[in-house]
Amino acid sequence: MSEAYAAYGSLIPLAQREGIVRFVVGAVVAHQEKVLLLRRRQEDFKGGIYELPSGVVEKGETLAQALAREIEEETGLELLRIKGYIGSFDYLSKSGRATRQLNFVFEVAAQSQVRLTEHDNHVWVNQATLAELTVTDETRLAVASALFLVKEIQTRE
Repeated sequence: MSEAYAAYGSLIPLAQREGIVRFVVGAVVAHQEKVLLLRRRQEDFKGGIYELPSGVVEKGETLAQALAREIEEETGLELLRIKGYIGSFDYLSKSGRATRQLNFVFEVAAQSQVRLTEHDNHVWVNQATLAELTVTDETRLAVASALFLVKEIQTRE
């Protein structure tokens, strides 16, 4: 999997030059034209919103290592392959640090085996069902981009 990310090696140094000090990887987990969202526990930072499985890139980790670790920790899902990088968004962390979330689209083996450890609910959404959930504009855009990418790839296969 790390070879698939070699082209993205410049993402962190570029962001650091822009003043970003903290990095998060977001995994857009796609399966049968739906995307997995997880709901943050009420007591968490931004509690109650649905988000992509995501987490901080630890010191010394590559993007691929951080993604694999976060997906396993948060969902227990088996990743089959990367479908693409769909961009990033910036925000201030709970501690006020400039953070950039880098989002990648994945395909997983099955959608029924989600095992939550840090969230209190999960849903598989398409563009229509996404409107019913509390999500940030950034998450809404990431889901739309991912669904478009997945559909494009399927038409080429």
